[in-house]
Amino acid sequence: MKPNFTLRLRVFNLNCWNIPYLSKHRADRMKRLGDFLNMESFDLALLQEVWSEQDFETLRQKLLPTYPAAHYFRSGLIGSGLCIFSKHPIQELTQHVYTLNGYPYMIQHGDWFCGKAVGLLVLHLSGLVVNAYVTHLLAEYSRQKDVYLTHRVAQAWELAQFIHHTSKRADVVLLCGDLNSHPKDLSCRLLKEWTGLRDAFLETRDFKGCEEGCTMVPQNCYVNKQELEPFPSGIRIDYVLYKAVSGFYISCKNLKTTTDHDPPGVTPLSDHEALMATLCVRHSPPQHGPSPTRRPVEQSPLITVLREAWTELGLGLAQAHWWATLAGYVIGLGLLLLVLLCALAVAGGTWEVVMLLFTPSVGMVLGAGAVYFFHMQEAKGLCRVQAELQQVLGRAREAQDLGLEPQPVELLGQQEGDRAEEQQ
Repeated sequence: MKPNFTLRLRVFNLNCWNIPYLSKHRADRMKRLGDFLNMESFDLALLQEVWSEQDFETLRQKLLPTYPAAHYFRSGLIGSGLCIFSKHPIQELTQHVYTLNGYPYMIQHGDWFCGKAVGLLVLHLSGLVVNAYVTHLLAEYSRQKDVYLTHRVAQAWELAQFIHHTSKRADVVLLCGDLNSHPKDLSCRLLKEWTGLRDAFLETRDFKGCEEGCTMVPQNCYVNKQELEPFPSGIRIDYVLYKAVSGFYISCKNLKTTTDHDPPGVTPLSDHEALMATLCVRHSPPQHGPSPTRRPVEQSPLITVLREAWTELGLGLAQAHWWATLAGYVIGLGLLLLVLLCALAVAGGTWEVVMLLFTPSVGMVLGAGAVYFFHMQEAKGLCRVQAELQQVLGRAREAQDLGLEPQPVELLGQQEGDRAEEQQ
Protein backbone atom coordinates (compact mmCIF):
# COMPACT_ATOMS: atom_id res chain seq x y z
CA MET A 1 0.00 0.00 0.00
CA LYS A 2 1.42 3.38 -1.05
CA PRO A 3 2.43 5.86 1.66
CA ASN A 4 0.22 8.57 0.11
CA PHE A 5 -2.77 6.22 -0.03
CA THR A 6 -6.17 7.89 0.45
CA LEU A 7 -9.60 6.26 0.60
CA ARG A 8 -12.78 8.29 0.20
CA LEU A 9 -15.96 6.91 1.73
CA ARG A 10 -19.35 8.54 1.13
CA VAL A 11 -21.98 7.62 3.71
CA PHE A 12 -25.74 8.22 3.93
CA ASN A 13 -27.78 7.84 7.12
CA LEU A 14 -31.53 8.30 7.66
CA ASN A 15 -34.26 7.35 10.08
CA CYS A 16 -36.95 6.72 7.45
CA TRP A 17 -40.07 6.88 9.67
CA ASN A 18 -41.52 4.00 7.70
CA ILE A 19 -44.35 2.61 9.87
CA PRO A 20 -47.00 0.67 7.92
CA TYR A 21 -50.51 2.17 8.15
CA LEU A 22 -49.29 5.04 10.38
CA SER A 23 -46.59 7.00 8.55
CA LYS A 24 -47.84 9.60 6.08
CA HIS A 25 -46.94 9.36 2.37
CA ARG A 26 -44.86 6.25 3.10
CA ALA A 27 -44.86 4.78 -0.42
CA ASP A 28 -44.07 8.09 -2.10
CA ARG A 29 -41.27 8.89 0.33
CA MET A 30 -39.67 5.47 -0.11
CA LYS A 31 -39.82 5.84 -3.89
CA ARG A 32 -38.14 9.24 -3.75
CA LEU A 33 -35.56 7.89 -1.30
CA GLY A 34 -34.65 5.16 -3.79
CA ASP A 35 -34.34 7.70 -6.61
CA PHE A 36 -32.14 9.92 -4.44
CA LEU A 37 -29.82 7.09 -3.38
CA ASN A 38 -29.42 5.91 -6.97
CA MET A 39 -28.63 9.43 -8.12
CA GLU A 40 -26.06 10.13 -5.38
CA SER A 41 -24.42 6.66 -5.49
CA PHE A 42 -23.08 6.59 -1.94
CA ASP A 43 -20.66 3.89 -0.81
CA LEU A 44 -22.96 3.02 2.08
CA ALA A 45 -26.57 3.82 2.95
CA LEU A 46 -27.59 2.96 6.50
CA LEU A 47 -31.28 3.21 7.32
CA GLN A 48 -33.44 2.95 10.43
CA GLU A 49 -37.19 2.51 10.95
CA VAL A 50 -37.80 0.50 7.82
CA TRP A 51 -40.36 -1.58 9.69
CA SER A 52 -41.80 -3.34 6.63
CA GLU A 53 -39.71 -6.08 5.03
CA GLN A 54 -41.81 -5.69 1.91
CA ASP A 55 -40.72 -2.04 1.67
CA PHE A 56 -37.12 -3.17 2.14
CA GLU A 57 -37.44 -5.67 -0.72
CA THR A 58 -39.03 -3.02 -2.94
CA LEU A 59 -36.20 -0.62 -2.15
CA ARG A 60 -33.66 -3.37 -2.65
CA GLN A 61 -34.88 -4.11 -6.16
CA LYS A 62 -34.84 -0.42 -7.01
CA LEU A 63 -31.30 0.04 -5.71
CA LEU A 64 -29.85 -3.22 -7.04
CA PRO A 65 -27.97 -1.68 -10.00
CA THR A 66 -26.21 0.84 -7.75
CA TYR A 67 -26.06 -1.06 -4.46
CA PRO A 68 -25.66 -4.78 -5.24
CA ALA A 69 -25.19 -5.69 -1.55
CA ALA A 70 -28.01 -5.21 0.96
CA HIS A 71 -29.20 -6.71 4.22
CA TYR A 72 -32.18 -6.37 6.58
CA PHE A 73 -31.54 -7.02 10.29
CA ARG A 74 -34.39 -9.03 11.79
CA SER A 75 -35.26 -9.12 15.49
CA GLY A 76 -38.21 -8.86 17.87
CA LEU A 77 -41.82 -9.34 16.89
CA ILE A 78 -41.89 -6.44 14.44
CA GLY A 79 -38.24 -6.21 13.45
CA SER A 80 -35.28 -3.97 14.22
CA GLY A 81 -36.08 -1.60 11.36
CA LEU A 82 -32.38 -1.57 10.44
CA CYS A 83 -31.07 -2.18 6.94
CA ILE A 84 -28.00 -1.34 4.87
CA PHE A 85 -27.20 -0.90 1.18
CA SER A 86 -23.63 -1.11 -0.08
CA LYS A 87 -21.84 -0.55 -3.38
CA HIS A 88 -19.15 -2.93 -2.18
CA PRO A 89 -19.31 -6.65 -1.36
CA ILE A 90 -20.15 -7.40 2.27
CA GLN A 91 -17.62 -9.80 3.78
CA GLU A 92 -19.30 -10.47 7.14
CA LEU A 93 -22.61 -9.73 8.85
CA THR A 94 -23.86 -10.00 12.39
CA GLN A 95 -26.10 -8.20 14.87
CA HIS A 96 -26.72 -7.81 18.58
CA VAL A 97 -30.18 -7.31 20.08
CA TYR A 98 -30.15 -5.12 23.17
CA THR A 99 -31.00 -6.85 26.43
CA LEU A 100 -33.30 -4.06 27.62
CA ASN A 101 -35.82 -2.72 25.12
CA GLY A 102 -38.47 -0.86 27.08
CA TYR A 103 -41.62 -2.24 28.70
CA PRO A 104 -44.14 -4.63 27.08
CA TYR A 105 -47.10 -3.01 28.87
CA MET A 106 -46.32 0.38 27.26
CA ILE A 107 -48.05 -0.74 24.09
CA GLN A 108 -48.56 2.83 22.88
CA HIS A 109 -44.79 3.13 22.33
CA GLY A 110 -44.19 -0.32 20.89
CA ASP A 111 -40.43 -0.30 21.49
CA TRP A 112 -40.40 -3.62 23.34
CA PHE A 113 -42.02 -5.37 20.39
CA CYS A 114 -39.46 -4.02 17.92
CA GLY A 115 -36.31 -5.48 19.38
CA LYS A 116 -33.89 -2.54 19.05
CA ALA A 117 -30.48 -3.75 17.92
CA VAL A 118 -27.13 -2.89 16.36
CA GLY A 119 -26.14 -4.35 13.00
CA LEU A 120 -22.57 -4.84 11.78
CA LEU A 121 -21.20 -5.29 8.29
CA VAL A 122 -17.54 -5.77 7.43
CA LEU A 123 -16.13 -4.41 4.18
CA HIS A 124 -12.70 -4.81 2.58
CA LEU A 125 -11.87 -1.61 0.72
CA SER A 126 -8.48 -1.10 -0.92
CA GLY A 127 -6.84 -3.41 1.59
CA LEU A 128 -8.54 -1.83 4.59
CA VAL A 129 -10.99 -3.56 6.92
CA VAL A 130 -13.99 -1.31 7.53
CA ASN A 131 -16.48 -2.14 10.28
CA ALA A 132 -19.74 -0.27 9.71
CA TYR A 133 -22.41 -0.31 12.42
CA VAL A 134 -26.02 0.84 12.24
CA THR A 135 -28.25 1.20 15.28
CA HIS A 136 -31.41 2.73 16.71
CA LEU A 137 -31.70 3.29 20.47
CA LEU A 138 -34.84 3.67 22.56
CA ALA A 139 -36.84 6.82 21.92
CA GLU A 140 -37.20 9.66 24.38
CA TYR A 141 -40.92 10.41 24.68
CA SER A 142 -40.59 13.02 27.43
CA ARG A 143 -37.58 15.15 28.20
CA GLN A 144 -38.90 15.97 31.67
CA LYS A 145 -39.86 12.40 32.64
CA ASP A 146 -37.79 10.01 30.57
CA VAL A 147 -38.97 6.54 31.60
CA TYR A 148 -36.50 4.91 29.21
CA LEU A 149 -33.36 6.74 30.32
CA THR A 150 -31.91 3.78 32.21
CA HIS A 151 -32.59 1.38 29.35
CA ARG A 152 -31.05 3.80 26.83
CA VAL A 153 -27.90 4.14 28.94
CA ALA A 154 -27.69 0.34 29.17
CA GLN A 155 -28.14 0.11 25.39
CA ALA A 156 -25.39 2.68 24.84
CA TRP A 157 -23.04 0.62 27.00
CA GLU A 158 -23.93 -2.62 25.18
CA LEU A 159 -23.36 -0.83 21.89
CA ALA A 160 -19.96 0.45 23.04
CA GLN A 161 -18.94 -3.01 24.24
CA PHE A 162 -20.18 -4.64 21.02
CA ILE A 163 -18.10 -2.20 18.95
CA HIS A 164 -15.05 -2.81 21.13
CA HIS A 165 -15.22 -6.59 20.96
CA THR A 166 -15.96 -6.80 17.23
CA SER A 167 -13.58 -4.14 15.88
CA LYS A 168 -10.23 -5.50 17.05
CA ARG A 169 -9.20 -6.36 13.45
CA ALA A 170 -10.73 -3.27 11.85
CA ASP A 171 -8.75 -0.38 10.38
CA VAL A 172 -11.77 1.91 10.24
CA VAL A 173 -14.81 1.94 12.54
CA LEU A 174 -17.99 3.71 11.44
CA LEU A 175 -21.21 4.05 13.44
CA CYS A 176 -24.38 5.60 12.00
CA GLY A 177 -27.84 5.75 13.46
CA ASP A 178 -30.51 7.36 15.55
CA LEU A 179 -29.19 7.41 19.12
CA ASN A 180 -32.25 9.33 20.42
CA SER A 181 -29.79 11.28 22.56
CA HIS A 182 -28.68 14.89 22.51
CA PRO A 183 -24.89 15.36 22.20
CA LYS A 184 -24.46 16.07 25.93
CA ASP A 185 -26.81 13.33 27.13
CA LEU A 186 -25.34 10.60 29.30
CA SER A 187 -25.84 7.78 26.79
CA CYS A 188 -24.12 9.72 24.00
CA ARG A 189 -21.18 10.76 26.17
CA LEU A 190 -20.76 7.22 27.49
CA LEU A 191 -20.64 5.79 23.99
CA LYS A 192 -18.11 8.29 22.68
CA GLU A 193 -15.87 8.32 25.77
CA TRP A 194 -15.58 4.54 25.93
CA THR A 195 -15.14 3.82 22.21
CA GLY A 196 -13.14 6.89 21.24
CA LEU A 197 -15.48 7.56 18.31
CA ARG A 198 -15.46 11.08 16.89
CA ASP A 199 -18.52 13.08 15.89
CA ALA A 200 -18.55 14.05 12.20
CA PHE A 201 -20.48 17.26 12.91
CA LEU A 202 -17.90 18.42 15.45
CA GLU A 203 -14.91 17.35 13.35
CA THR A 204 -15.78 18.59 9.87
CA ARG A 205 -14.81 22.04 8.62
CA ASP A 206 -17.35 21.96 5.79
CA PHE A 207 -20.92 21.65 7.01
CA LYS A 208 -24.09 22.50 5.13
CA GLY A 209 -27.60 21.93 6.35
CA CYS A 210 -29.83 22.57 9.33
CA GLU A 211 -28.72 24.96 12.02
CA GLU A 212 -26.43 23.35 14.63
CA GLY A 213 -26.58 20.08 12.69
CA CYS A 214 -30.09 19.33 13.92
CA THR A 215 -31.74 16.24 12.47
CA MET A 216 -35.26 16.95 13.75
CA VAL A 217 -36.44 20.48 13.03
CA PRO A 218 -39.80 22.17 13.68
CA GLN A 219 -40.02 23.26 10.02
CA ASN A 220 -40.43 19.62 8.96
CA CYS A 221 -44.13 19.02 8.24
CA TYR A 222 -44.00 15.50 9.76
CA VAL A 223 -42.58 16.61 13.11
CA ASN A 224 -44.74 17.13 16.19
CA LYS A 225 -43.96 20.81 16.79
CA GLN A 226 -45.20 20.73 20.39
CA GLU A 227 -42.46 18.25 21.30
CA LEU A 228 -39.82 20.63 19.92
CA GLU A 229 -41.10 23.78 21.61
CA PRO A 230 -38.17 23.84 24.09
CA PHE A 231 -35.77 23.61 21.11
CA PRO A 232 -36.53 26.35 18.55
CA SER A 233 -33.72 25.21 16.24
CA GLY A 234 -34.53 21.51 16.60
CA ILE A 235 -32.56 18.65 18.10
CA ARG A 236 -29.56 16.59 16.98
CA ILE A 237 -30.14 12.92 17.72
CA ASP A 238 -28.80 11.23 14.54
CA TYR A 239 -25.06 10.76 14.19
CA VAL A 240 -22.17 9.75 12.00
CA LEU A 241 -19.36 8.64 14.32
CA TYR A 242 -16.01 7.24 13.26
CA LYS A 243 -12.42 6.44 14.18
CA ALA A 244 -9.37 4.85 12.57
CA VAL A 245 -6.84 2.52 14.16
CA SER A 246 -3.66 0.65 13.25
CA GLY A 247 -1.74 3.52 11.70
CA PHE A 248 -4.49 5.24 9.75
CA TYR A 249 -6.04 8.66 10.07
CA ILE A 250 -9.67 9.46 9.22
CA SER A 251 -11.28 12.86 8.76
CA CYS A 252 -14.66 14.18 7.67
CA LYS A 253 -14.15 16.20 4.51
CA ASN A 254 -17.73 17.45 4.47
CA LEU A 255 -21.08 16.81 6.13
CA LYS A 256 -24.54 17.71 4.88
CA THR A 257 -28.07 17.33 6.12
CA THR A 258 -31.27 17.50 4.16
CA THR A 259 -33.59 20.35 5.04
CA ASP A 260 -37.34 20.70 5.27
CA HIS A 261 -37.41 22.37 1.82
CA ASP A 262 -34.93 20.04 0.10
CA PRO A 263 -35.88 19.21 -2.57
CA PRO A 264 -38.18 22.21 -3.02
CA GLY A 265 -41.85 21.70 -3.70
CA VAL A 266 -42.14 18.19 -2.23
CA THR A 267 -42.54 16.75 1.24
CA PRO A 268 -39.42 15.70 3.21
CA LEU A 269 -38.06 12.16 2.97
CA SER A 270 -38.83 11.58 6.65
CA ASP A 271 -39.55 13.32 9.94
CA HIS A 272 -35.77 13.11 10.47
CA GLU A 273 -33.21 14.85 8.29
CA ALA A 274 -30.67 12.68 6.50
CA LEU A 275 -26.93 12.86 7.13
CA MET A 276 -24.47 12.69 4.22
CA ALA A 277 -20.78 12.50 5.08
CA THR A 278 -17.63 12.23 3.00
CA LEU A 279 -14.86 10.56 5.01
CA CYS A 280 -11.21 10.41 3.99
CA VAL A 281 -8.82 7.73 5.26
CA ARG A 282 -5.07 7.98 4.82
CA HIS A 283 -1.85 6.68 6.32
CA SER A 284 -0.82 8.27 9.58
CA PRO A 285 2.92 8.46 10.30
CA PRO A 286 3.99 7.29 13.77
CA GLN A 287 3.61 10.09 16.28
CA HIS A 288 5.45 10.24 19.58
CA GLY A 289 3.40 12.54 21.75
CA PRO A 290 4.18 13.59 25.32
CA SER A 291 3.88 11.04 28.07
CA PRO A 292 0.46 10.75 29.70
CA THR A 293 0.09 13.20 32.55
CA ARG A 294 -1.34 12.38 35.92
CA ARG A 295 -4.77 13.92 36.52
CA PRO A 296 -7.02 13.66 39.56
CA VAL A 297 -9.55 10.86 39.15
CA GLU A 298 -12.44 13.27 39.58
CA GLN A 299 -11.28 15.29 36.54
CA SER A 300 -11.15 12.39 34.07
CA PRO A 301 -14.04 12.60 31.54
CA LEU A 302 -14.12 8.82 31.25
CA ILE A 303 -14.28 8.28 35.01
CA THR A 304 -16.96 10.95 35.33
CA VAL A 305 -19.26 9.48 32.68
CA LEU A 306 -18.75 5.93 33.99
CA ARG A 307 -19.76 7.08 37.46
CA GLU A 308 -22.83 8.84 36.09
CA ALA A 309 -23.86 5.73 34.16
CA TRP A 310 -23.32 3.49 37.20
CA THR A 311 -25.49 5.79 39.33
CA GLU A 312 -28.27 5.95 36.74
CA LEU A 313 -28.29 2.16 36.41
CA GLY A 314 -28.51 1.91 40.20
CA LEU A 315 -31.65 4.06 40.16
CA GLY A 316 -33.18 1.90 37.45
CA LEU A 317 -32.25 -1.24 39.37
CA ALA A 318 -33.98 0.03 42.51
CA GLN A 319 -37.11 0.80 40.51
CA ALA A 320 -37.09 -2.64 38.89
CA HIS A 321 -36.84 -4.29 42.32
CA TRP A 322 -39.70 -2.10 43.58
CA TRP A 323 -41.98 -3.21 40.76
CA ALA A 324 -40.98 -6.85 41.22
CA THR A 325 -41.70 -6.64 44.95
CA LEU A 326 -45.10 -5.01 44.33
CA ALA A 327 -45.95 -7.70 41.79
CA GLY A 328 -44.93 -10.35 44.32
CA TYR A 329 -47.37 -8.95 46.87
CA VAL A 330 -50.14 -8.92 44.26
CA ILE A 331 -49.36 -12.56 43.39
CA GLY A 332 -49.59 -13.47 47.08
CA LEU A 333 -52.89 -11.63 47.42
CA GLY A 334 -54.28 -13.36 44.35
CA LEU A 335 -53.23 -16.80 45.56
CA LEU A 336 -54.75 -16.13 48.97
CA LEU A 337 -58.01 -15.13 47.32
CA LEU A 338 -57.99 -18.32 45.25
CA VAL A 339 -57.47 -20.41 48.39
CA LEU A 340 -60.38 -18.67 50.11
CA LEU A 341 -62.60 -19.24 47.08
CA CYS A 342 -61.71 -22.93 47.01
CA ALA A 343 -62.45 -23.22 50.73
CA LEU A 344 -65.75 -21.46 50.21
CA ALA A 345 -66.68 -23.85 47.40
CA VAL A 346 -65.78 -26.91 49.49
CA ALA A 347 -67.86 -25.58 52.40
CA GLY A 348 -70.88 -25.39 50.15
CA GLY A 349 -70.82 -21.66 49.52
CA THR A 350 -72.62 -19.88 46.74
CA TRP A 351 -71.23 -21.09 43.41
CA GLU A 352 -72.19 -17.85 41.69
CA VAL A 353 -69.95 -15.85 44.01
CA VAL A 354 -67.09 -18.35 43.64
CA MET A 355 -67.23 -18.33 39.84
CA LEU A 356 -67.62 -14.55 39.73
CA LEU A 357 -64.38 -14.01 41.68
CA PHE A 358 -62.38 -17.00 40.41
CA THR A 359 -61.58 -15.65 36.92
CA PRO A 360 -60.44 -12.19 38.10
CA SER A 361 -58.27 -13.84 40.75
CA VAL A 362 -56.57 -16.07 38.18
CA GLY A 363 -56.08 -13.06 35.91
CA MET A 364 -54.56 -11.13 38.81
CA VAL A 365 -52.05 -13.91 39.53
CA LEU A 366 -51.09 -14.38 35.88
CA GLY A 367 -50.81 -10.65 35.18
CA ALA A 368 -48.78 -9.95 38.30
CA GLY A 369 -46.63 -12.98 37.54
CA ALA A 370 -45.80 -11.61 34.09
CA VAL A 371 -44.88 -8.23 35.60
CA TYR A 372 -42.76 -9.94 38.27
CA PHE A 373 -40.78 -12.06 35.82
CA PHE A 374 -40.25 -9.14 33.42
CA HIS A 375 -38.89 -6.81 36.09
CA MET A 376 -36.73 -9.54 37.58
CA GLN A 377 -35.25 -10.05 34.11
CA GLU A 378 -34.81 -6.28 33.83
CA ALA A 379 -33.03 -6.22 37.19
CA LYS A 380 -30.64 -8.96 36.10
CA GLY A 381 -29.84 -7.08 32.90
CA LEU A 382 -29.14 -3.88 34.82
CA CYS A 383 -27.01 -5.79 37.35
CA ARG A 384 -24.92 -7.23 34.53
CA VAL A 385 -24.28 -3.83 32.96
CA GLN A 386 -23.54 -2.30 36.36
CA ALA A 387 -21.03 -5.06 37.11
CA GLU A 388 -19.25 -4.39 33.80
CA LEU A 389 -19.09 -0.69 34.59
CA GLN A 390 -17.73 -1.45 38.07
CA GLN A 391 -14.98 -3.57 36.52
CA VAL A 392 -14.06 -0.81 34.08
CA LEU A 393 -14.02 1.78 36.87
CA GLY A 394 -11.64 -0.44 38.81
CA ARG A 395 -9.28 -0.78 35.86
CA ALA A 396 -9.41 2.95 35.20
CA ARG A 397 -8.49 3.61 38.83
CA GLU A 398 -5.57 1.19 38.52
CA ALA A 399 -4.35 3.09 35.46
CA GLN A 400 -4.70 6.33 37.42
CA ASP A 401 -2.61 4.88 40.26
CA LEU A 402 0.11 4.05 37.70
CA GLY A 403 0.21 7.69 36.70
CA LEU A 404 -1.70 7.20 33.43
CA GLU A 405 -4.69 9.06 32.08
CA PRO A 406 -7.75 6.76 32.23
CA GLN A 407 -8.52 5.58 28.70
CA PRO A 408 -10.88 3.19 26.92
CA VAL A 409 -10.18 -0.48 27.45
CA GLU A 410 -7.99 -1.05 24.39
CA LEU A 411 -5.70 1.81 25.43
CA LEU A 412 -5.70 0.72 29.06
CA GLY A 413 -4.38 -2.69 28.07
CA GLN A 414 -1.74 -1.17 25.79
CA GLN A 415 -0.54 1.26 28.46
CA GLU A 416 -0.32 -1.46 31.10
CA GLY A 417 1.70 -3.60 28.66
CA ASP A 418 4.09 -0.74 27.95
CA ARG A 419 4.54 -0.20 31.69
CA ALA A 420 5.37 -3.89 32.18
CA GLU A 421 7.98 -3.80 29.39
CA GLU A 422 9.68 -0.80 30.98
CA GLN A 423 9.99 -2.67 34.28
CA GLN A 424 11.67 -5.73 32.66
